[in-house]
Amino acid sequence: MQLKGKSAIVTGSTSGIGLGIAHALADQGVNIMLNGFGDAKAIEDIKKEIAAKGVKVEYSAADISKPAEIKLMVADAEKLLGSVDILVNNAGIQNVQPIWDFDDAKWDQIIAINLSGAFHAIKAAAPGMMQRKWGRIVNIASVHGLVASAYKSAYVSAKHGIVGLSRAAAVDLAPYGITANAICPGYVDTPLVRKQIPEQMKALNLSEKEVIEKVMLDKHAIKEFVTVDNIAETVIFLCGDAGSKITGIALPVDGGWSAM
Repeated sequence: MQLKGKSAIVTGSTSGIGLGIAHALADQGVNIMLNGFGDAKAIEDIKKEIAAKGVKVEYSAADISKPAEIKLMVADAEKLLGSVDILVNNAGIQNVQPIWDFDDAKWDQIIAINLSGAFHAIKAAAPGMMQRKWGRIVNIASVHGLVASAYKSAYVSAKHGIVGLSRAAAVDLAPYGITANAICPGYVDTPLVRKQIPEQMKALNLSEKEVIEKVMLDKHAIKEFVTVDNIAETVIFLCGDAGSKITGIALPVDGGWSAM
C-alpha cells in the first residue's frame, strides 16, 4: 500500500480501461476523482462500489475537449480530495475513415480529447505536484502511438502526440519529483471492443472467431486480448516505488504488436 492516502484523477473512468484503473488505484488506498459520461445512477453505483474500498470518491462530468472544464475538475479534486498526486489521462475517442475522406469535425474532436485534453490536465495538475515535490502522470496512449494502421489518421496522430507529450512533461517535471509516462496498449478486452465484433462480422462477412483472430489479434504476437487488469496493474507499477526512476517512456502492453 505504498500509495495509500494519495489522490488521483482518472479521466474516462466510468467504463472500460479507466474504470479498471480507478478500481486498482482504490485497492491501493488511493482516493479517486472519477470522470466520464454515463447514466447518473450507474455512475452513483460506481462511486459506492469504489468507496466501499475505504477511500474517498468524487465525480466530475468535465468534458475533456474543454480546457476550462478540465481546469475546474482539477481544482475540485484538489479541494475535495486534498491533492492531485496521480493523474491518469485515459479519456479518448476513435473514428475510422480513409484520410482523403476523414471528417474534419471528427479530426478536431479526436485531437481535442485524445491529445489536447491530456495537455490541459497536466498543465492544471502540475503546480500542485510541484509544490508537494511528488507526482505521477500516466497517459494511456496506444500501440498506435508507436505504429500506424489504415484509416485512423486522427487517432494515430493524437496517440503519437501523447507519447511526445509524455516525454516532454517528463523532462520538464523531473526536477520536482514528478514522473510522466505513456502506456501503449494493443487491443484491450472491453465492452467497447466487444461491441465492434458484430459490426466487423457483418462488414467483412466473417465469423466472430475470424474477426478476433484475423482482424483484431492479427498483429498481436500473443494471440490474446490485453486485459483491463494488465493495464491497471501497469499503472500501479509506474506509480509505486518501483517506478520512481522510470520517466519519459512509452511502454507497450500490446501482446508483442510493436515488436512484429
